[in-house]
Amino acid sequence: MPRYRLTIEYDGAPFVGWQRQDNGPSVQGALEDAVFAFCGERVAVHGAGRTDTGVHAAGQVAHLDLASDRPADTVRAAINFHLKPLPVVVVEAAPAAPDFHARFSATGRRYRYRLLNRRAPPALERGRVWHVPVPLDAAAMAGAARLLLGRHDFNSFRSASCQAPSAVRTLDMLDVSRDGDLIQVDVAARSFLHNQVRILVGTLQLVGRGSWTRDDVAAALAACDRTRAGPTAPPQGLTLMEVRYDASSGAGEPDDADVAGDEE
Repeated sequence: MPRYRLTIEYDGAPFVGWQRQDNGPSVQGALEDAVFAFCGERVAVHGAGRTDTGVHAAGQVAHLDLASDRPADTVRAAINFHLKPLPVVVVEAAPAAPDFHARFSATGRRYRYRLLNRRAPPALERGRVWHVPVPLDAAAMAGAARLLLGRHDFNSFRSASCQAPSAVRTLDMLDVSRDGDLIQVDVAARSFLHNQVRILVGTLQLVGRGSWTRDDVAAALAACDRTRAGPTAPPQGLTLMEVRYDASSGAGEPDDADVAGDEE
């Protein structure tokens, strides 16, 4: 059976998340229904990141198997046709090796969180940013973020419902920058714990407000206790920007990080 790799973007607002669920529409379900509509096959669409309710994607990656070979451009166009009017688009489709797996072959994910830091609420960016009307010190946030880089036990920075067997993760990037009223937090790692990025952002904004110091962030990390970290930032500011793969993109045996992680 031929395998196809899809690059997908979507607005997460109308969905209960990536994963198909019984309590509402999902991105995975929308894609699987679109495939069935164009070729009559009930297939599983496997995503690289199980984004949570309301979280967006600019570079989600997925794979699927079809019963017969079809041009990749035809697969993309047909799925997009049957996705209308949902805010989900297959940006690219390409043939993939039989052992490629969108989730288990991935070597890294990059997320971006955006905060609108001004008194007036958003109009054009509504549903795409976290509106924080009080002044935030982005430089202080960036300084505190550097404490969290590297390999740590992030138990303080995962949701109470996270099912990962280990909270140890390695943050390769945690950058905070400001452009006018917009503060942007870029985060990269091989995999993430449930709500990890949003809790990191919620904690850093406390530093930006002046409510917390770098020492408070260090203490929260060392405590390995969810109650010691900041709040979970709302989902609408978060976007899955990119999923990385080695050039070979082999099957990749799942390890603990891949199986349990990346549940933003």
